[in-house]
Amino acid sequence: MKTDLFRQSEDIEAFKAGAIIFSEGQEAGGVMYIVQEGQVDILVHGECIDTIGPGTCLGEIALIDQWPRSATAVAKTDCKLVPINERRFQYLVQQTPHFALQVMRTMAERLRKYRDY
Repeated sequence: MKTDLFRQSEDIEAFKAGAIIFSEGQEAGGVMYIVQEGQVDILVHGECIDTIGPGTCLGEIALIDQWPRSATAVAKTDCKLVPINERRFQYLVQQTPHFALQVMRTMAERLRKYRDY
């Protein structure tokens, strides 16, 4: 998801390089994130399958289905992430249909790209 919707957001969480943002198989996802600054590695079964940067979302699957995380996210660099909880997600979907479409496109792209992991 490449969007400027969150570029100026002041509601951020900072993570130092190497910090675990969330872990595969752990907590049910109550929040997704949009990368505002920095890079995040996405790992499945301990293998890095992607590195994402500003404007990209992560954690969206667990937020939507409330199941444990399907991947681990680790800050590759110092980064700033915008947290999106379920209430804010629902608001964004209602008020900004483009946001919902971008999340669905991101999920579809990842499913196609990583279905073998």
